Order: sequence, then C-alpha cells, then structure tokens
Amino acid sequence: MLPDMRLTHATLLAAALAVTTVSSQAPAIQVRPLPLQVPSGSAHPQLTTSSRGVLVSWIEESGKTATLKFAERTPAGWSAPRSVASGTDWFVNWADLPSVLRLADGRLVAHWLRKTHEYLTSYDLLLSSSNDEGKTWSAPFMPHHDGTKTQHGFASLFDIPGGGLGVLWLDGRGTAPEVAGDDGGSMSLRYATFDRAWKQTGESVVDERVCDCCPIATVTTANGVIAAFRDRDPKEIRDIYVARLQNGKWSAGTPVHKDNWEIDDCPVNGPAISARGQQVVVAWFTAINDQGRAYAAFSTDGGRTFGAPARLDDGTSLGHVDVELRVDGSAIATWLEFADRRSELRIRHITASGTKSASVTVANVGRSTGIPRMATSGDEVVLAWTESTPPAGGKGDPVTTVKTAAARLAR
Repeated sequence: MLPDMRLTHATLLAAALAVTTVSSQAPAIQVRPLPLQVPSGSAHPQLTTSSRGVLVSWIEESGKTATLKFAERTPAGWSAPRSVASGTDWFVNWADLPSVLRLADGRLVAHWLRKTHEYLTSYDLLLSSSNDEGKTWSAPFMPHHDGTKTQHGFASLFDIPGGGLGVLWLDGRGTAPEVAGDDGGSMSLRYATFDRAWKQTGESVVDERVCDCCPIATVTTANGVIAAFRDRDPKEIRDIYVARLQNGKWSAGTPVHKDNWEIDDCPVNGPAISARGQQVVVAWFTAINDQGRAYAAFSTDGGRTFGAPARLDDGTSLGHVDVELRVDGSAIATWLEFADRRSELRIRHITASGTKSASVTVANVGRSTGIPRMATSGDEVVLAWTESTPPAGGKGDPVTTVKTAAARLAR
C-alpha cells in the first residue's frame, strides 16, 4: 500500500499504453532557485498566468489568522508580496488551494474558503476583485447560493472568452442530510459566470456526480474552455474526464483514458491540463492494483480525443501532477515520486510519442508539501511547492515554507 493513500485493488488498464522511453537525445531540464519573500509558516502555493506572466499566491498563518498573499514574476524577480484578505474562520487545507488570477483586462480576482460549521467539513467559496493592482479588494461574494452547510471548493477560475469570469467548483449541496437520502448523496461539478461588473449571470451543473475532493483544472483552447476532473460512476470507477464549454453550454464528460480505477474513497489526486490552440495535454494519477502511476495523454483536436497515455514517473508515483504544453507540442510535467522512503518533486520533458528526458529531482518534500504547482511564461517554467523541515528540538509540527524555482530546457 502506498504511504498516505487509501487504495483498493482494481482491474488492469483497458487499453495499451504508449511505449515510454528515456532518450539521451531529449533536451535536459535545468532548474534554478527563484527566491520569494515568504516567512516560515507559509504554505499552499498556487500559480496562474496572464499576458503579463506568472503570478504566485500562498497562505500565511499566524495563530488562528490566515492571510492570502500574492506576488508577480518580473524581469528582476518576484514583486513585493501583497495581501488579499485575512480571516480567523477560513478553511485552510493542503489540497484545496486558494488562488489569485489576473484577467485579460488587467483586473485581479481571488478566491479562498470560509468555514460554515465548527465540526463538519463545511465551507463556502468566496471571491473578491481588485481594480488597483491588489492595493484594495472588493467585499467577498459567492458563486453558489444554496445555503447548505456542505463543501464548496476546489475552484478553478478563468477568463470567459469575450469578457467576464468563469468559475468551476466542486459543490456538496447534494450531500446535505436533508437531500442526500440513504446513499449519502454525491458531489457535483458546477459552473457560474460573472460579467465585467461582477454581476452573476448564470449557474449550472456540469456533472452531477464527481469525485469528492480531487482538484479540477481548466484551460482555454482555440475552441473554448476545457475542464478536466475525476469522475465517479455508480460502480466507484473514478477515471479522469474532460468536458468542453461551447456556445455557453458544457458538453457531457468523456474519459481521457479508461483506466477503470475502482476506489471506494477519494484519492485526493486531481488532473492537470494545458493547451495551445488545438493541442491539449492532460496529466493524471492512477493506482491500478495499488501501484501508483502518473501519465500524460495528448490531443490534437482540441481535447475531443486523446492518444495513448505516456508514463511520467520513474517507479512509483504519489501523483499530484502538473503539466505545461510547449509550442512544439511536447510537454513538461511534474509529479511526486516515492523513492528511498521519501517523496520527491520531479520534472521531465515528454513527447506525445512517449519519448522523455531523464527526470530531474527538484526537491525532497514531506507529507505537508501538499500539491506542487507549475506555470509557463514564454520559455520559462515556474515551479512552486511547500517545503517542510523538522521543528526546532524535534517536537511539534514541521515548519513549512513556500519555495519557487525556474526551469528551462537546455539548448
């Protein structure tokens, strides 16, 4: 059994996988530190991109107070950190990450989570906007209005083509005791839209039954937005699906690959997606027969169909993948590798045919690392993760600090 994972036995992969080979001709990846002004106690980084470049956000905790902060990549390094909001009633979790996003019109929008019950895993998704580069922020507002004390999180924010904000999130209103029934109900994937004045213009269901706590991912292609998520069918098969937003409506979800991974509980391991024009790549984790594996699959038709998966990991993966598509259609991917009784953040270059470079270990990380993130601006790849060190004297919780690095392919 993998450490810190709850897995069950399942069937073998239903289709042949792409033959994945390490090539000495593949370009090597070079990684260098990218200093970020953060104190000890920082954690839970997220990366987003805009036409201006990469933006990093993270949480700092002091006593019972949590604060969402952010900085932007500049030619001279990271900008000075700025605060978005603080609270003593926030839901702070290693898997459900807040974010700060710069929209196409230059405005900033952020999201975080607020607890709605003292004992239950129950929280609301809060949004806020800034028109002055993050100096001031609007009063928080929500995309959901069901009023249930259930989970509303794992949000993904994106520009709506033509202007406005789109928000996808996992919504637990169907699990509320008054509506769930004997089977406990199910988590749904929901979508809301806001216009340029932040007026909500719609809310709809994308999928009625999805995995309870696997992060979701979105990307914009030449044909519109694609969402990648972990589905959940009545037989507890939890494979990665994609749905496409076209003419304001979401298509039915379709599998990227039929892993047929049957698992009775949420693995807390979502997919990653990246696109350039009609080219799309999705990366994900699966654990057939309790063997952790990380894969990537490529599409040349805007995510309608995908080729055979190419394996990313070197032996045993803990998942928590990320992926960025390059101009030539290849990709750079990251994942957590379990080796020598420890977790390592690794990165490598991979092509749709399965040819890959030797992996590079970016950092040795612990359980409190959470989910490493990656983003691309130009030919630079930015990485962010939480690094943990033992407490002074060896007693107490590990000390966490957000770290960032820059990676490039050797020419």
